[in-house]
Amino acid sequence: MPSSVDDQTALADDIAGFRHDPLGHVLYSYPWGVPGTSLSAREGPWDWQRETLTRIGDRLKAGELTDFTEVIQEATSSGHGIGKSALVSWLVRWALDTFEDARVMVTANTDKQLTTKTWPEVTKWHNLGITKDWWECTATALYSKDPDHEKNWRADAIPWSEHNTEAFQGAHNLGRRLVIIFDEASKIADKVWEATEGALTDVGTEIIWAVFGNPTQASGRFRECNRKFKHRWHFQTIDSRTVPGTNTALLAKWVEDHGEDSDFVKVRVRGIFPSMSLRGLFGEKDVDESFRRVLRGAQYEFAPKILTLDPAWMGDNKLVIGLRQGLYYRVLREMPKNDNDGEVAALLAALEDEHQADAVFVDMGYGTGIVSFGRTWGRTWTLVGFGETGTDPSCVNRRAQMYRDARDWIKQGGSIYQCAQLREDLLAIEVKPRPDGKLLLESKDDMKARGVDSPDHADAFVLSFAASVQKQYGTGPTKQQQFATADYKPHQRRR
Repeated sequence: MPSSVDDQTALADDIAGFRHDPLGHVLYSYPWGVPGTSLSAREGPWDWQRETLTRIGDRLKAGELTDFTEVIQEATSSGHGIGKSALVSWLVRWALDTFEDARVMVTANTDKQLTTKTWPEVTKWHNLGITKDWWECTATALYSKDPDHEKNWRADAIPWSEHNTEAFQGAHNLGRRLVIIFDEASKIADKVWEATEGALTDVGTEIIWAVFGNPTQASGRFRECNRKFKHRWHFQTIDSRTVPGTNTALLAKWVEDHGEDSDFVKVRVRGIFPSMSLRGLFGEKDVDESFRRVLRGAQYEFAPKILTLDPAWMGDNKLVIGLRQGLYYRVLREMPKNDNDGEVAALLAALEDEHQADAVFVDMGYGTGIVSFGRTWGRTWTLVGFGETGTDPSCVNRRAQMYRDARDWIKQGGSIYQCAQLREDLLAIEVKPRPDGKLLLESKDDMKARGVDSPDHADAFVLSFAASVQKQYGTGPTKQQQFATADYKPHQRRR
């Protein structure tokens, strides 16, 4: 390590030359190939790491010409053991070393991952770095030893929660450099991603947002980096078998045991997203086929019509009304939370009449008042308790049974009419393993804890499987005629 003032000055000059050359900084900063060090057998980064560092450098050099009006967004999906934590560490140290008052924020899927794996790797590479004497390294931060800069020139390991996204909303560093890194990004809540996007608005600022992880989830923002938002991200997939240093014998056994196209191998070896979450109830292929499937009227119009209502139970939730007829389902209404039970009941009654529904199922959780209004008008709506015991002993409760039946309906040829949110809801539902083998779904609190919103559209959909329904229309008076004398005014607001 440089010791004299002249040596330190020369080092600072050298390091400054790597401002827009992350690969050069990595090759210069660590003792590659030096006997007696942990890097004695390494000549430098692996090929995929080199390519990523070079690509970021090229984007930065291009940004100099455009005053950094574009955010550099890098997403890496991979199998196990490819050295992504090392690359995270190099980016952290390069970002700090080469730009005064740079700010770096690092988070991971869990606090345990962040504090026991991600940040210790940063610490390891810090201790190997030629500039380690410039920085103070703690269990959660790396910051300048200069007291005039320690608060503004730093990297921090920041845990997240669904209710604590303020740190990411406030991630600004106008006119300087801001680097945000997500490790094991597949399980970081969508709300954290959304909050982070608010930090990307500073003009004239070098902003790099890099996300890494095994593709464990079939849905979510990490998945959308290569789908809905692929025009914003440079997305790369790294197969563990292509990277030196991985346990190729073990990887080969996994492929032999599970199959090349199994979700296990896709996630842990090939670095590609599974057809369904590792604990998901619905497969992505099945769901997507259901959304693409087009039915002729003769294939479902003979069946009874089932109207469903999932009321909104918190401020961010949606009130959803759906209609299923045989193998066809669509959403009729979607709206924000509405505490006026009479108004919601009037809307539901109007839709019941319009579509001549044979049955109406309402979630008991927040639907008792709505159903009570309906009964005063002679409506025979049914309250459904998700937590009640179902009729199938292989399912823990009615909720599990309805979702299981909905999954089977999709596999048997069900067609869902355009509803992107329903697709996301279905793919987000996960199973909780039980020793007795009974089907149990994770609770809404569990989903919330991992950053997944309430599956309002999915709940409305599965309500249509609450009970068997017989077709009522075709004989006798219509419901409009039955209720013609009832004290019912569907568009009158409750006062």
